[in-house]
Parts: sequence; C-alpha cells; structure tokens
Amino acid sequence: MSFFDCGCHAHVSRRRMLQAGAVAAGALGATGRARRVFAETAAAGGRVVDIHAHYFPQAYLDLVGAEGKRFGADYVQSPQGFSLVSPFGRNGPLPSKFVNLEERIADMDAQGVTVQALSLTSPMLYWADAELSHKLARAFNDGASEAHTRYPDRLVGLMTLPMLDAERSVAEIERAGKLPGIRGVYMGTNINGKDLDDPQFEPIFRKVEELGLPVFLHPLQTIGGERTKPYYLANLLGNPFDSTIAAAHLIFGGVLDRHPKLEINLPHAGGALPILIGRMDHGYKVRKEVRHLPQPPSAYLKRFTYDTISHSEPILKYLISQVGAERIMVGSDYCFDMGYERPVEIVEALGLQTPDRDMILGGTASRLLKL
Repeated sequence: MSFFDCGCHAHVSRRRMLQAGAVAAGALGATGRARRVFAETAAAGGRVVDIHAHYFPQAYLDLVGAEGKRFGADYVQSPQGFSLVSPFGRNGPLPSKFVNLEERIADMDAQGVTVQALSLTSPMLYWADAELSHKLARAFNDGASEAHTRYPDRLVGLMTLPMLDAERSVAEIERAGKLPGIRGVYMGTNINGKDLDDPQFEPIFRKVEELGLPVFLHPLQTIGGERTKPYYLANLLGNPFDSTIAAAHLIFGGVLDRHPKLEINLPHAGGALPILIGRMDHGYKVRKEVRHLPQPPSAYLKRFTYDTISHSEPILKYLISQVGAERIMVGSDYCFDMGYERPVEIVEALGLQTPDRDMILGGTASRLLKL
C-alpha cells in the first residue's frame, strides 16, 4: 500500500467502524489539547514556533523541472503526489501540503503551532552548477518570502544558498536577508561531501555572523554508502549521524571559535553528539589530533541550539539536562513521516516548569528569528 492509499472499502465491519471512531475521537482530543496549549501560550504573550518545517515553492519545483534534467534532476507529478529526482536519489511521492499554504495553515492550527520557519529539503540545490544553484536559491528564497507576505503572522523563511560558490552565496545572503520574512539561513550538514569547516565556506559564515542570522542545518547526503541503503538506515541512522559529524567539524575545525556570535541549530535533537560528547572530551585529553582546541568539546554543546525531534522522552530530557531548555526549540519535520504529527504534545509530555516549557515552545525561537 502506498503512503497515500487509505485502504478504504465500500463494506466496513461494525468492529472496524468502532475502531475508526476511536481513532477519530483520539485525533480530535489531540487537536483539542494542541489548541489549548496554543491558547495558553498566546495568553502568556508567547508563540509556539516550529523551526523544522519543510516547504517547496511552486517556482522552485518548476525550475527543477525546466532546467534540472541536464544535471540528472527533475520534478515529476503523478496521481500519488509529486517527486523530486536528483543525482542523490528520489524524494517522493510527496503530498500537496508541501506546496499548498492553505493546507499547511490548517495543519498548524490542528497542531497548535503559531509560526513555522519554512526550509527547503532534499534534493536541495547543490547538485546543480553555480548558475542554476543560484537561480534555485533565489526561487526558494523569493517563494518563502511570498509565503510570509501572505501569512505574515504564521510563516517565516530560512534562506538557502548556492554553497559551492562563496561569492554568489554572500551576494544572496545580502539580497535575501532584505526580503520580508527571511529570518535565517539553511544549509546541509555537508555540501556534496565537503564538510562545513572547509575554507571555502569561511566567507559565508563570516557574512552570516555579520548579519546576525541563525543557521539551521539539515542532513542531505548522509554517511554510510551501501551499508545504510537497506532498512531505511540512510535516514534512521544516517541523518542523526551526519548531524553529529557536522557538529564535530564545526567544533574541531575552529568554525565556532572563529565566529563566536554564530548561532547554529542541530536537527534531530543533536543526533548522537550529546551522547558521545564524553568520548570526544576523552579524545581531547589523550589524542594529539584534537588538542588544538582552546577548551574541551563539551564546552561547545551550548554553542548549538537543538530541535525536539528525538522520538524518545528520556533522550529529550537528557538533552535538556545537558544544554538547558533555553537551547531547545520545537521541531516537527513537517510533513514527513519521520517527524512529529503533534509536536506541541511532545513538549507537554515532559512535565517541565512553565518557564522551561515556554522557552522550548517558542521563546528561544522567537528571539533567534526576531519574531
């Protein structure tokens, strides 16, 4: 059965009708709880802000379809949804809510989410040459800004960049940074296999820091190769591991030391970084390869922010204990099945004190995104 096949039949047993009714009642109850949190947070002067939510402007999709074929990329529509093909693989079929803003706003209302920060997702644009990559970046950034203009209280955008061309990227930061609603920068955890401490990215980080824009990372081409092709391991393991490797390069490569005001968000609750930080600290003590750091790796944990997408309440509580609630923000991975359908309830289930709860639900994100 496909993702979009509801499996409905004309003749349904009484038992299945009762089961369906129970599921529907549960969903309505969940929606009611989300809306209650929404109302309570709004009454307290705050917002519920989802910082990990994906979006495709139609102009970006059309450009992939029109000019991507010479690079092995395409935009394909089918009765099951649309797909994006690139040299890195296929993403889809995907539902219309990735594009349709009315559907998105309705889902946000049901979740109890006040604001989404819109970001691109696979296949991004690093597969193209410098010219097309820049055109794709402009198409997404303009589209995200237009979405904000349409729903100024509900949507903001995270600009994407033609990362393999530093000069074009700096120019796009300066241009897109002036667009209505663009509040941060979005980039892969590696760029076509180049890690983020590569010297060619230094001018980009310098400009981002200068403008005070937060950076949000996301896995794209993950580690593992053939070993992670089976069992969806490229996502289940590859995504969080790639976030961990990106964080290690930012730490050991000196990016965070060279740019002390840079704010970088790690997706998927930081991947394995919080759990492996003790091993990294031990390496700092005994291995010459990492003794160049001015302080232990664990001192950099609070240089990052993190989303809530851990799929484990104990792990999320552990993360809070290590970095503080003020470094963690709501994420849903909208609207992929590996994310959260009810991201607000994940935070509510932690049983936090009100100040910590409010920082995670929207306080920290509102500060970083200047809402």
